[in-house]
Amino acid sequence: MIRTPASTGQVPVDPTADRRRQLASFLRRHRERIAPAEAGVRTGSTRRRTPGLRREELAQLCGISPTWYTWLEQGRDVSVSPAALARLSNALHLTPAERAYLFELTRKRDPDMPAAGQADSPPPSLLAALTAMTAPAYLLDRCWSAVGWNPRAERLFSGWLAGTETNLLRYVFLDPSARDFIQDWENRGRRLLAEFRAETARHPDDPTLRQLVDELRQASPLFARLWEDQSVLEREGGLRRFNHPLDGALMLEQVTLRPGDRSAFTLVMLVEPSANEVAELQE
Repeated sequence: MIRTPASTGQVPVDPTADRRRQLASFLRRHRERIAPAEAGVRTGSTRRRTPGLRREELAQLCGISPTWYTWLEQGRDVSVSPAALARLSNALHLTPAERAYLFELTRKRDPDMPAAGQADSPPPSLLAALTAMTAPAYLLDRCWSAVGWNPRAERLFSGWLAGTETNLLRYVFLDPSARDFIQDWENRGRRLLAEFRAETARHPDDPTLRQLVDELRQASPLFARLWEDQSVLEREGGLRRFNHPLDGALMLEQVTLRPGDRSAFTLVMLVEPSANEVAELQE
């Protein structure tokens, strides 16, 4: 028997109300950790019973109503503008991770984030990691253009990374050599596009992504047909088969990583598959 909240007498959790409670607790804890002197608030010689800043002091620092801020700490359903959240973040001296968490709790976009369509530069540490890897590895940006790769990846994907077109989708759907290089090309294209659709949900207002999709729908009948299927998949790894012009038939396992939960980049490696995986495939 499947037990549900109704069958057990439990009250279903309201996700919106739960986020408001988390926001209230988050703000209260961080307000209490800020010393008045650290925030530039003069307290005089008066003995304070409240740890950290008082609610009205924080509200004044942010230029918002003390009543409105009190409602936030009470978990009430009040509207919060991105600008007000940014001022709260600054006043509370939140770290980048804490600031991102604050905006995620409220489902608002941080006004200080890079504008949609603005190119992001890959962190030097990620580029250095590519160089240190012995397996073929490359780094994709949010439009799935390669922004870094190591020599072994360039050898493996010579038809893509050794050329002038670095976008993975343009290569797969528009370059005739991809059909010969990628075994089961159409099925791999279908899965790749379903994974890319899931990625676009992370940047719904990005004009660069919309432009890329429009271009490929016009240029590739297969892309246009698959895009209309509305299939969505998480970026996955697994076995990949290639027909390399120099090395012949290859079977490698793709490992896909996103460095950090909020990273705009995706790290892809192609490693030798385990003996068990090869045996299962041959059965």
